[in-house]
Amino acid sequence: MIMADKIITGIALLTGFLILICPAAADINKISAGNTVFIGEQGLDVSSILSSGDQIGWWASGASIAGSSPDSIVSVSDASNFYVTQSDFASRTGSWYVLPAKTIAFMVADPYLDLIVEDTTVGVDVTNKWVPTDDELRFRIDSNLVQMTQRSLVTGVPVTIKVRTPDGAILSSLTSNSGGTTSLVNYNLISTPQYTGSIWGTSNRDTYLPGTYTVWVECNVNQMNDNYGQSGKTISSKVTVLNQDRNPLITDKSYVTNPTTAITTATTRIPAIVTTKETTPLPTTLPATTTLVPEIPSTVETLPPSPAIVESTVVPTTHVPGFEAGLAIAAAIFGLVLYPKRK
Repeated sequence: MIMADKIITGIALLTGFLILICPAAADINKISAGNTVFIGEQGLDVSSILSSGDQIGWWASGASIAGSSPDSIVSVSDASNFYVTQSDFASRTGSWYVLPAKTIAFMVADPYLDLIVEDTTVGVDVTNKWVPTDDELRFRIDSNLVQMTQRSLVTGVPVTIKVRTPDGAILSSLTSNSGGTTSLVNYNLISTPQYTGSIWGTSNRDTYLPGTYTVWVECNVNQMNDNYGQSGKTISSKVTVLNQDRNPLITDKSYVTNPTTAITTATTRIPAIVTTKETTPLPTTLPATTTLVPEIPSTVETLPPSPAIVESTVVPTTHVPGFEAGLAIAAAIFGLVLYPKRK
């Protein structure tokens, strides 16, 4: 008996503790007259306003409620389990009234969620942009879902922020550069816009590897995301953040950030210098032989032959010693023979 009492006491204490820390979860489905409900919400308790079998009516904008029939009528089959369906309410937002009394029942709204990422180190919006490793980031969430705090005892609207790493993992928490950890699950919205604070420290390089991260936020209060999961409504558009050391927008090739860039730049410039020197004309005052001799070896063959070479080719025979004296004697004899004949 004593053990049973202790167990019962423990359960009661645990239940009280859960209600204390999660008041929104306990009463976020209970709707009072004039509260705002959202398309996609299911399991709403509207029994404080309506009874099962009652009807509610909607008039188009600008129509006179007094003395006219509603433009649309919906029957409430179960007042403790009401479903705000797309088919009945998607094109009929605004005030709905209890019939036939025409007193306000509740307001129907189309939900919206939006998230942007800000670099608090430099104070800029980095949504779908690059962020340098070592900076800290925060999220800004814009939503009309904070109107749920109008409901009794609801102090915040739980949403889940999703951060998908470059390798596809989904993070459930983030750590700041100072080491503080923030849960991304059931993060409470109490205002719009709402800032998370600098909860993401990219200097934790072992945890947050370089690459592209995908970020979004979703709300599944009363199964609204399961029933109406449209981008920008119960789930925000997905945005990206590129986490790396070098700014990918830098296109100046002379900006050296790694060895590969430096080598590429050097290779590009060398041919330009060599080409300039080769195409520069030589001074016109230099003799032609100055440029031809070193650059065209074949010019030596075009020079005229030397006299020594010509003489050696003209005289093919060799003189015999005494040959000139023999010729003189023969000429003298020939002269003596001719001389008498002339007389």
